[in-house]
Amino acid sequence: MHPPLDRPHPDCQAQISDLHECHATTSKLKFWGCNRVKFLLDECLKAEKKRLLAEMNKDYEAKRAAEDDVFRKAMGKEMSFEEYLQQDKDYQAARKKSGER
Repeated sequence: MHPPLDRPHPDCQAQISDLHECHATTSKLKFWGCNRVKFLLDECLKAEKKRLLAEMNKDYEAKRAAEDDVFRKAMGKEMSFEEYLQQDKDYQAARKKSGER
């Protein structure tokens, strides 16, 4: 199943046009007639999604650090939760006991 094709997919417009043309010219009784075209569209949409996710998450670490800083300031805390866990002796002992690193 593919996402709605009425929104813009600039990377896959040719495959979308091919699928619409195939649906218009292929008999409805031959329901497998557009499988190859749909497979090519699905591959293109996957590649487009991968590219968009990589673009959105390119500076993820910096955004996450900024969010952590704002949260710490809002809560009046000096250290992050991860830093607190590193200093918590009970937590560290429980991790060693369970074999976790």
